[in-house]
Amino acid sequence: MFYNLLKYVVLGPLLRVLFRPRIEGLENVPASGAAIVAGNHLSFSDHFLMPAILRRRITFLAKAEYFTGPGLKGRLTAFFFRSAGQIPVDRSGKEAGQAAIREGLRVLGRGELLGIYPEGTRSHDGRLYKGKVGVAVMALKAGVPVVPCAMIGTFEAQPPGRKLPRLRPVGIRFGKPMDFSRFAGMEGERAVLRAVTDEIMYEILALSGQEYVDEYAAVVKEGKGERQRRFPRAPLS
Repeated sequence: MFYNLLKYVVLGPLLRVLFRPRIEGLENVPASGAAIVAGNHLSFSDHFLMPAILRRRITFLAKAEYFTGPGLKGRLTAFFFRSAGQIPVDRSGKEAGQAAIREGLRVLGRGELLGIYPEGTRSHDGRLYKGKVGVAVMALKAGVPVVPCAMIGTFEAQPPGRKLPRLRPVGIRFGKPMDFSRFAGMEGERAVLRAVTDEIMYEILALSGQEYVDEYAAVVKEGKGERQRRFPRAPLS
């Protein structure tokens, strides 16, 4: 009920007025059945803009820190994310990845939409980083399509560290669903998982026009080096 209240009464209409999002390819999101929507992650605003324009409910795997913050602000944030149906995932420790996969598969098992950011964290500089293979594991285990999605302009609207977003137009592009049924039963093959993940990231890249860095975002944030591939930025059409 709280999710629908936010989407249709409070947050959804407000975001449409403030950001005037330009939507492309919305028809590529399946009208029913389980599917993964895999996108780039440029801003805290991404959590709200995509669900606001989708016709279906979508559940994101959110970092556990959103649910454990101190004080009144922390409690309000946790209440908001829980009420909106988002799932906390602990990203620390060896079991973190497996826990996220288990939670994601539960969502897909109910025939719902699952939102995931394969980069694993927000981009700190607006570029697109190497994807983690969890998205491929879930797609192959659940046997569901993956819809690539690109958020455009949200980094400029609310880069990391900025509390209030700038009011400016943004774009959201959805690509055609990607079918990986040819790899059914091969979710234990590391080379297959890497190939599937790279294919998904390439489609996100084609939609977003970002510069691509062939390193994990977390590694580059820690200053451990990068290998950059440059691509032109896609304009809003």
